[in-house]
Amino acid sequence: MTRRATRPIFVGPVQIGGGAPVVVQSMANTDTRDAAATLAQVIDLAHAGCEVVRLAIPDRAAAQAFGVIRGQSPVPLIADVHFNHRLALAALEQGADAVRINPGNLGGEAKTRKVVEACRERGVPLRLGVNAGSLEADLLQQYGAPTAPALVASARRWVRRFEEWGFHDFKISLKSSDVLTTVAAYRELSAQVDYPLHLGVTEAGGLIAGAVKSALGIGLLLAEGIGDTLRVSLTRDPREEVRVAYEILRALRLRERGVELISCPTCGRCRIDLFALAEEAERRLLHVAAPLKVAIMGCVVNGPGEAREADVGIAGGRRTGALFKRGVLVRKVPERRLLAALLQEVAHLTGEAVDLAGLE
Repeated sequence: MTRRATRPIFVGPVQIGGGAPVVVQSMANTDTRDAAATLAQVIDLAHAGCEVVRLAIPDRAAAQAFGVIRGQSPVPLIADVHFNHRLALAALEQGADAVRINPGNLGGEAKTRKVVEACRERGVPLRLGVNAGSLEADLLQQYGAPTAPALVASARRWVRRFEEWGFHDFKISLKSSDVLTTVAAYRELSAQVDYPLHLGVTEAGGLIAGAVKSALGIGLLLAEGIGDTLRVSLTRDPREEVRVAYEILRALRLRERGVELISCPTCGRCRIDLFALAEEAERRLLHVAAPLKVAIMGCVVNGPGEAREADVGIAGGRRTGALFKRGVLVRKVPERRLLAALLQEVAHLTGEAVDLAGLE
């Protein structure tokens, strides 16, 4: 697919836009004032493949802690600020790699300009965030609701202001919890500006609902070449957000990271405990970064064929399974040893440590 051409910005060393691969982001859900807990989560997110992490800055104490966390973070950090422009300025003083603001709730043009000027002075980019939940009152009155045209009108208003102030180092997000509104807004804006776009469906929900809404909204746009960075919003551990993000990118053949697990839905022919096997394999393979296809199949109908097509695969039989590696049958394995055998082959192929604790 052809990617929409955008100008590049840099969040720390990470390029967003300008033809760079789509960047995966997430947001810590710890209290930023607890620097130790927040840093631990940032490190966990980095291990999961997150390339940029956003931290909430609700008060001065959080802004001070941001500096401590930033000094030890393995990835760039974005300060997420609402309502108080002074907190954005404080986070910039603490070394923020970027700030995320929503001018619709920051207190007006003068306060927004102070943040923009501080970003320009420090050479730090900004995310212009437009959100359906905090659209400007005059636009709500004009459009009657936070519609896609209303979101675009808000974004264009602030793009013009930023350009008048001589600032171009920013990306834009247009977020709604409604998938179709989100998609329509990004489509409209992408035809009008060349700034990088940050994709997401806000307040998407829990794991299943949130993953579906995000896959549809973000996936539709990426398939059309729209989008330079993304965050999947889930009411879950943020590592799950990163995982879903990479699955979306993998499905569209935009980026490959980690294990792609293929498993059958099972039927009456299955003679092994496939649910438990697949779930445990998925858990133990979460931190493998190398792109690898792993198949866990329950019976002899499609199992051997799918297992042969994977880098590593197993096809179940009656209390046993056949282990395949890159198209070749390696050996038959008793059911109790299937998981260990599978994980050992993954470790051998990738050279990465795989958790084998408690397995035979």
